[in-house]
Amino acid sequence: MLQFEQYLEEFNSTLSFRSFLINLLVTATLAMVLRWFYTQFGSSISNRRSFAQNFVPLALTTFMIISVIKSSLALSLGLVGALSIVRFRAAIKDPEELVYIFLTIAIGLVTGADKPLFAVVAVSCILPLIYLNSRGRTKPIKRQNEMFLNIQTKEGELNRITDILSKQFKQVELRRMDQDQQNMHLSYVCQVDSVEDLDRVRTALLALEGDTSMSFVDKPKLAE
Repeated sequence: MLQFEQYLEEFNSTLSFRSFLINLLVTATLAMVLRWFYTQFGSSISNRRSFAQNFVPLALTTFMIISVIKSSLALSLGLVGALSIVRFRAAIKDPEELVYIFLTIAIGLVTGADKPLFAVVAVSCILPLIYLNSRGRTKPIKRQNEMFLNIQTKEGELNRITDILSKQFKQVELRRMDQDQQNMHLSYVCQVDSVEDLDRVRTALLALEGDTSMSFVDKPKLAE
């Protein structure tokens, strides 16, 4: 009982309610700023808004743990033992998500160590650097009106089929070719500007080989 009372006295002497409240508010504010920044400027194709909702509770949880264990060596050693048992199993779909998770944890660590000003300065410097780095990345060229074209034909000349497509479409890329004893199966990605182009290609392919089947499928776009 005496040791427990000594621990309470040590804990109260090292933890000021005023500083605890300030650090708590700083942690929540920085986590919300990070959440807004990731939602607006993140490059992940997953649901950024849903993922960013975890930043505030994660930062506050880290802050609470560090605020408590920093006053006791025994609690610090106990946390190390607990973390050796508990394993983090969250699915990370994009490396960028891992960066923001570590940054969120870092906010809780620094404010939990009673260094709120350091946390504010660090985040104020890191976020502009992340923004500039993301702006400097080479963005992939967005291609419009792309469609998949699947052809099954007895025509054995691949060049003749490709020439027909190239005359009507601005972009023609052969993605797959399969050959069996009777038919040749082709898969293209084509840039189609109008329905008339599709009809002309269909007519030309049927004129080349009457026993030809084809399908045009719209190529889906990934949501930002």
